[in-house]
Amino acid sequence: MVDFHEIEIQAPSLYYILPTQVHNRMRNELANGWFIAVDTSLIPRECRNVFEGKLLLQSPFICSDVQLRQFRDLLCLLREKQEDEAEKFLCSGSKWLAQSFVGMFNACYSDFRGGDVKQSDLATLASEFKKLLVGHLRTIRSPSAYAAKLNVSESYLNEALKKTTGFPVSYWIQQELMMEAKRLLYYRQLNVRRLRIIWAMKTILIFHAFSERRLAYRH
Repeated sequence: MVDFHEIEIQAPSLYYILPTQVHNRMRNELANGWFIAVDTSLIPRECRNVFEGKLLLQSPFICSDVQLRQFRDLLCLLREKQEDEAEKFLCSGSKWLAQSFVGMFNACYSDFRGGDVKQSDLATLASEFKKLLVGHLRTIRSPSAYAAKLNVSESYLNEALKKTTGFPVSYWIQQELMMEAKRLLYYRQLNVRRLRIIWAMKTILIFHAFSERRLAYRH
């Protein structure tokens, strides 16, 4: 499960989870593979743009036999390096291998759209909007304000998102707002009143009415 959506990963596949995403393995007895956690400081900005720039939930990438062998060989070497006693004091080798893994991983997803449109000016604009939305969600919830920050008209931004995702700006603001609420409720054991304080809602009644329609929350 990733962000409250069940994701089925079929072998051989790659998949990534962002730091803020809620995730949980649902059927461990059926799973067999590698899991690697990478510090974000080891991920180049151009790779982060590929991983973080999607408005839609990321999809698994199906590997070819050649890609699977390459990833397996690299991960086996990375594990050997980490188990090396000398490497515990000099971790540069492991870091380089981890960055190589991220680079290979990024190359797969750079050419893979998982149902998204091919990269274009509109898709680039949608990606920039996603980064702004994540960074300013608690202070900016107006489509026109996001359009202004991107130096485009609101109608153009709406058109770009509709063509690349099928939904307008207001939809994605609402979706990100509700996803953030779910994550806060899940991770911090908060209730709706506490969310109202964090987000400086004008009235708790508005959020109550909104949340009752959109998500299951704790009282």
